[in-house]
Amino acid sequence: MFVRSTGKPVTYGTFANIRQKARQLTLSKVECASPPAEDPYSLRHAALSTWLNNGVPPAEVAKRAGHTIEMLFRTYAKCVMGQEDLANKRIEEALGKPDPDL
Repeated sequence: MFVRSTGKPVTYGTFANIRQKARQLTLSKVECASPPAEDPYSLRHAALSTWLNNGVPPAEVAKRAGHTIEMLFRTYAKCVMGQEDLANKRIEEALGKPDPDL
């Protein structure tokens, strides 16, 4: 993804050092210490988890992440567990049942 002026790839160590310096210059100490800022994969994981938890259809998340749906659920299953109440509410709304909370 990144290349040196010689055209050769930047090593992971060089990338990590530059990234760490950039984080320290742009983020607060709290932000630098947060788990999503640990490495690029953590940021990606946080983004995909957020999308799933906020109702983006899994097929769309998988497509944007370059995953199969099987891979997405294997890796992010914990993100979509515990959403039975939300699923029930959406099903009831789709069937035209009134919301008892209104």
